[in-house]
Amino acid sequence: MTLDVVNSENTKVGSVELDDAVFGGPVKTDLIWESVVRANAAERRGTHATKNRALVSGSGRKLWRQKGTGRARVGEIRNPLWRKGGTVFGPQPRSYEYRLPKKVERGALRAALTARLREGAVTIVDALSVPEIRTKAAAELLQRLGADARRTLVIDVKPEEKFCLSVRNIPGVRVVPSGMLTARDVMNTNRIIATQAAVERLQEVLG
Repeated sequence: MTLDVVNSENTKVGSVELDDAVFGGPVKTDLIWESVVRANAAERRGTHATKNRALVSGSGRKLWRQKGTGRARVGEIRNPLWRKGGTVFGPQPRSYEYRLPKKVERGALRAALTARLREGAVTIVDALSVPEIRTKAAAELLQRLGADARRTLVIDVKPEEKFCLSVRNIPGVRVVPSGMLTARDVMNTNRIIATQAAVERLQEVLG
């Protein structure tokens, strides 16, 4: 498969040959799902917490003697069975992050890129740069390249600092280095603008 390469004016300046092993395989939605769920889990804060009987405020004195009163035995007012007592096996702060095999992550990324390519949502540009840090100039550049008004993903091997600072105030635009790209990034966008160098680097890694 061959895809056109355009410049900042959206004029064709060349073409790039896409590897069928990366961009022409089957769209395995199960792999995409696993990768997206893992990425979502890694972003969970996990700061939830409940107080057990050791953390609840209150006296630890035994309220009445163990036997002879006719009442149920009780050790302290912080008893989990009592109102305002401690919580048994409640949630505690923890991390929800886990890892998937590299083959699964790469397969999910290949499937996601293939799906977006078949939808015609990928634009390859020779380079992405702006002469100065200016949001208006960057917005006009992305608009010429067909950026979506809602969500646009920009991929480069090493994004230029001036370009990143120029687009950071544009709603819906995300700049991601090719080495940190995930299947969730690809699926959570309507338009992908990638540099030729980024596409070639992805083919080397995913091929």
